[in-house]
Amino acid sequence: MRVTGVTPHLVDSGGGKNWLFVKVDTDEGLHGWGECYTQTDRDRSIAVMVEELGRYLIGWNPFHIRRFTHIAYCDFASKRGSMDFYCAVSGLEQALWDIVGKALNTPVYNLLGGPVHDRIRVYANGWGGHTYGDTAAQRCADAARQVVERGFTALKFDPFPGPWREYIRRDDEDAAVTCVRAVREAVGDDVDILIEAHRRLAPMHAVRVAEAMAEYRPFWYEEPVSSKNVDALAEVRRRIAIPVVTGEELYTKAEFREVFERQAADILNPDVCNCGGILELKEIAAMAEPYYVAVSPHNYNSTTVGLAATLQASAVMPNFLITEYFVNFEERGIAIAREPLRVEDGYIALPTTPGIGIDLDEEALRRFPYRQRQKRSLT
Repeated sequence: MRVTGVTPHLVDSGGGKNWLFVKVDTDEGLHGWGECYTQTDRDRSIAVMVEELGRYLIGWNPFHIRRFTHIAYCDFASKRGSMDFYCAVSGLEQALWDIVGKALNTPVYNLLGGPVHDRIRVYANGWGGHTYGDTAAQRCADAARQVVERGFTALKFDPFPGPWREYIRRDDEDAAVTCVRAVREAVGDDVDILIEAHRRLAPMHAVRVAEAMAEYRPFWYEEPVSSKNVDALAEVRRRIAIPVVTGEELYTKAEFREVFERQAADILNPDVCNCGGILELKEIAAMAEPYYVAVSPHNYNSTTVGLAATLQASAVMPNFLITEYFVNFEERGIAIAREPLRVEDGYIALPTTPGIGIDLDEEALRRFPYRQRQKRSLT
């Protein structure tokens, strides 16, 4: 079997960004789907990277997945990675796994050692909106209550007012704590609340806010400072009582190594659509095991292919904790998937179909073409 075609599909998510899917075709009629991580204003550059890298996949044996990702980094990229490159590699890698699973008539997780979990816990994201203004805390609390009514037992939100800066006013610190308190009071003690900081704070702010939030029992504190300064991240972890998460801005096993060595995080959140793919995510999780570090894959992707690939990798991780589900992407995801993945009581059952467990409707994809977003306020 050989690869005969690589086709990127940029699709309007109906939300804040476009999705990028990649379809890989073979000469035996089997095809595979992958998804590449995207950001607003950076999606088309990633699609070009898929096209350029995809040229070298034509004629390839789809079973030779590890060899492809290795030469992509060493020879195509000359060992000079970037977000765009790793996003493209991740989507293509997932599509190859999808083909292999279909060829062998089994889910991908059975090819990675078999499932440790029968179902995967998810937390809701994408529901909070902006936490700006005098009524921000109440609006966030009302929205959180609605998410819990849908059956979610865990939810994540960023309580900090914008813009994203390392040094913030005391009023902004207080506003973040007020928002967390309002959400806790709205959802009760049995719901896990996950705090997102988007790696933007200097350590002095990250620590002070965490100390003030601790009484509301956050499940975690995600990226309080950038992982590009692992010593600063480790300092924050040592000084606070809330579990620290990092990994969203790191790619491949090599970039996670220092996090383990410096004991800088309790939980990792690599993204299957940009860390290097399914196998890379599994191997990062395996590295984390002896350090007693849990893994909660990041998933700012669709509720279709990216989510399905995350489930496949998460199924085989003994140290898996929870993964991400964007509720604001759900409607469009249902519209483009042939058999949508469903959340029930905060969990998704493992797919049992061959491959990664989902297929897309190409006619539906064409109904939601790429849409350039309006210029953002970058002040």
